[in-house]
Amino acid sequence: MAERLNGYRILILETREEAQFSRLLAEQGADVLQCPMFTIHDAPDAAPIEGWIRRAIERPLDDLVLMTGEGLRRLMKVVRRIGVEREFVDSLAKARKFARGPKPGRALREIGLEPQMTTEKPTSEGVAEMLSKLDLTGRRLGLQLYPDKDHATLIGAIKEQGAEVDTVLPYVYDAQAADANIVTAIEEMARGRIDAIALTNLGQVRRLIEAARARGCEETLRQGFERTPIASVGPAVSDELKSHGLRTDIYPAEDAFFMRPLISAMAAALSKNPPRATAQS
Repeated sequence: MAERLNGYRILILETREEAQFSRLLAEQGADVLQCPMFTIHDAPDAAPIEGWIRRAIERPLDDLVLMTGEGLRRLMKVVRRIGVEREFVDSLAKARKFARGPKPGRALREIGLEPQMTTEKPTSEGVAEMLSKLDLTGRRLGLQLYPDKDHATLIGAIKEQGAEVDTVLPYVYDAQAADANIVTAIEEMARGRIDAIALTNLGQVRRLIEAARARGCEETLRQGFERTPIASVGPAVSDELKSHGLRTDIYPAEDAFFMRPLISAMAAALSKNPPRATAQS
């Protein structure tokens, strides 16, 4: 990567894959401020998860839609605990597998499988659009869900195509974790001490706003966003920002919605001005 981020302070909001993101940024010389947003936990009641897994083995799915890589990894954790890994993977091998973006595809490859189709848009709407082109009449479709999202529209659209939908929600968020860290990050942005905030999923936008409301610092958050360039990894994040009256300043080139292109875009945009720490010293 030709561009560098030496001396630039980048705020990232830690969720599932931000350890890798932080490493990639640090490799380019960035000073990474990591802000834990929430903790992911296994679903508190394992019985529905185990039941879904056993149904998938005993009566193999025709189709499987994976919304997140985390979801499949959490499923595999339960699969291994109850001792049915070979049976479960063999069953999934028989199904058509659909991935909402690249992350579920990576999780599939970890167990030796490949998605047959991946959404061009890593959103629920993108999944619905992809499936709308297929004949689902009479097919059993497994749908892995994720927390903090109303999936009724997607489930309804799939059922309207004639499929039998079997859903599973393998994990939950602890939405109250790290509120103090979030407030500190908001204050750092408002004081002009962050060169850019990098957002890699729409849940981060929602979490920032929810935490600001809970702690009574919504105006401080608005000030922070006004003073800080906002980097978005793709359309889902940018649409979420827009829904809250916020902008996208930095976006990957050529619709390459991945971490490395986002980092390259940040380096190119930020290089037009010196790091704020240097300017303020």
